[in-house]
Amino acid sequence: MSSFPAAVIALCTSSALLQWTPVGAANILAIQSIAAKSHWNVMQAVLRTLTDRGHTVTAFTPFADGDRGGYTEVDISGDLESKVGLNVSRYTRSTRQMFTYMVNALRVNCGTIFEHPRMQDILEGRSPPFDAVIAEAHWSDCVSYAATVLRVPAIYVVPSPIVTHAERSFFGHVPNPAAVSNLLSPRGVPKTFGERFANTLRTVYGSWLVWDNERRLRQSDRRPFDAMDLVRPSLTFTNTHFITEPSRPLTPDVVQIGGIHLTPPGTIPKDILEFIDNAPNGVIYLTFGSVVLMTSLPENILRALKEAIARVPQKVLWKYEGEMVDKPKNVMTRKWFPQRDILLHPNVKLFISHGGISGVYEAVDAGVPLLGFPINYDQPRNIDNLVDAGMAISLDLFSVTTDTVFNAIMEIADNDRYRQNANIASDRFKDRPMSPAESVVYWTENVLRHNGAPHLKSHALNLTWYQYFIVDIISTFFSVGSVLFFIIYCGLKMICKHVYTFFHSVKEKRE
Repeated sequence: MSSFPAAVIALCTSSALLQWTPVGAANILAIQSIAAKSHWNVMQAVLRTLTDRGHTVTAFTPFADGDRGGYTEVDISGDLESKVGLNVSRYTRSTRQMFTYMVNALRVNCGTIFEHPRMQDILEGRSPPFDAVIAEAHWSDCVSYAATVLRVPAIYVVPSPIVTHAERSFFGHVPNPAAVSNLLSPRGVPKTFGERFANTLRTVYGSWLVWDNERRLRQSDRRPFDAMDLVRPSLTFTNTHFITEPSRPLTPDVVQIGGIHLTPPGTIPKDILEFIDNAPNGVIYLTFGSVVLMTSLPENILRALKEAIARVPQKVLWKYEGEMVDKPKNVMTRKWFPQRDILLHPNVKLFISHGGISGVYEAVDAGVPLLGFPINYDQPRNIDNLVDAGMAISLDLFSVTTDTVFNAIMEIADNDRYRQNANIASDRFKDRPMSPAESVVYWTENVLRHNGAPHLKSHALNLTWYQYFIVDIISTFFSVGSVLFFIIYCGLKMICKHVYTFFHSVKEKRE
């Protein structure tokens, strides 16, 4: 009986796929605006899906790995500031510093890309025409400059959770801070009054910072994309999913493709596989991703991690640059591990991570519990969502001790509840009517079929800020109310005056 609904869903999905109106091979221009490897993994998966479908892609990327059929790369690795292997001190900025840096970096990167000789040929019509532009978007609409010049639809790819401070610009709406956590919030969902209050302040303050930085940069360093009204995205693919991103209102032009980068499992190198298979108590995998150098962590933090790991009965695979001093006997280090394949191995019991969204999806997909040490940006919120799902514990990296790390590891390793909840989250994550790759193909071709799909866009994009927040309507109510109040006040005052005069005259006559 349980297979019947699944068969019906599969049949309906197959029928829907067969009914798609075919689209000829499109010529797509792709722009990777940030030189972060985890971001490129998402964009690369989107582009590969489209080329596998038969579309042609020309990609401006800082992570060129070679052309293939229907896919051409323009290497811009020497033009953009790399976000790979940073010192942890460069990665931990205050909110104001981070906003200032992100807005400026995006504008600089947009200017650099659009001034590239190959891009100039495209923008000035000296290359074959394109049908759409797919660009990584984060904090600025500058990435849609090429689509504006070429007069084709723009499709955004947001490789992180949705950037709160760009939602008004991208989709037309502002998220309700009472229900939707800010991207930089440490909480997955604002539950208490204090959390809702802080989330509201964070949203208002962040939005003001973005607006103020954009305004000042336009005044001091005007770019070509500042001189025109840029097209709004016809569609936005977000690297989100309602298991790791709590349910929230989204407009039809926002399509969630969380996990698009997940690939079929591959072969684990022999020495690593033997290390995993010969671990009677299981294996722990530890990494802080591609952005932060593990060797840049303060010595007291590294010592606490090493001492705690030396005490656990499990073996540990630790992504670590260079030679580790005082390496515990149960640890294997490498500069790189096949993370996806390792997490899918049944003998892996725990994933220790900084909470980057790509790694979070890999852990959820594999059903592996997680111990999080969030550092910055969306990571605290990503980890807290898994804490709410009952499959993770979160610790403050900069205040850890040997005991806190050891106790957290053993709590997850010895308590089956974390593994059970991780499996529940995994089942929900995989239960979709359409895979992320199928969603990318369907919705991209939908935009091409319907000339930019303007019907998907919210009317809110056509409203000014005071119209969207109904300031004009509220002001009208106050104005009309004030006038009515004044009229009533004057009328009552006049009536009272006449009544007083009447009674006063009556009193005088009696006297």
